[in-house]
Amino acid sequence: MISYDLIIIGGGPAGITAGIYSARRKLKTLLITKDFGGQIAHKTVKIENYPGFEQISGRDLIEKLKNHFNFYGVLVEFEEIVEMSKSDNLFLVKGKDGVFSSRAVIVASGAVPRFLNIPGEKDFIGRGVSYCTACDGPMFSEKNIVVVGGGNAGFEAAIFLANYAKKIFILESKDAVGADAANQEKAASLGKIEIITNAAIKEIAGKNFVEKIIYKDSAGEEEKEIKCEGVFIEAGYRPASSFVKEDLADFNSRKEIMVDFETLKTKTPGLFAAGDVNAGKDKQIIIACGQGAKAALEAYNYLQEAEKENKI
Repeated sequence: MISYDLIIIGGGPAGITAGIYSARRKLKTLLITKDFGGQIAHKTVKIENYPGFEQISGRDLIEKLKNHFNFYGVLVEFEEIVEMSKSDNLFLVKGKDGVFSSRAVIVASGAVPRFLNIPGEKDFIGRGVSYCTACDGPMFSEKNIVVVGGGNAGFEAAIFLANYAKKIFILESKDAVGADAANQEKAASLGKIEIITNAAIKEIAGKNFVEKIIYKDSAGEEEKEIKCEGVFIEAGYRPASSFVKEDLADFNSRKEIMVDFETLKTKTPGLFAAGDVNAGKDKQIIIACGQGAKAALEAYNYLQEAEKENKI
């Protein structure tokens, strides 16, 4: 088994940036990921707050980041991590198909879509239920679509889907949507997006494909339904941290990894967490990149100090 100076887990903005910085520090690095891109690879909506680009799609941005990463020739394993441990100052990172070891680890595994866990949701995945507007949006030309979630992600999904759909309903469980004013104004200007608040989703129903969504008006307790052919779930994300156990890191109530934000260190020496997987409040692409860079620099410092002390 080959041992590395550093293993980076995750191929999103934080992991890619960590890989670039670790390569520039000449660390023997392995990046492990299921695929490149993270959340933004599945969004073709325009990103307007990443410095250097007035507008760029998620796919185009991740392609540019990946090309920069590939320039340094960092080794990559396409694997899903299932377990991690530390023994004799070495981390053992276990995937479904292999085991890897290193002296330091950066967890940059990001977050994955949160399921609604309602009847019909999983039954109709691929048959009207989707978590990826970029992948599936064009299939719903001139159809009625429901977007579940009134935050920025929900509004951005609805704005993108307006290029194809006949009518879009944004359903929000709270009494007000949480999207930025700019997204709300853009959605209103399109003339085909309707917002429904206080909507508690109860069921996604149909025969072979989605035909309707059933919700309860939590203000009046009345059950209602919307005829639709597609349902896009934008109900938020949960951290992809299940392979990190409590003997290695502390977690908050959302299972995000607790770190010292000055260094991105966890409670275990040599273990760092960057990007959306940690307990940082602001989940932004530029912040994930910055944390990836900082985690790589801190990992380098850790390895240098450990060598001086003959600890590893």
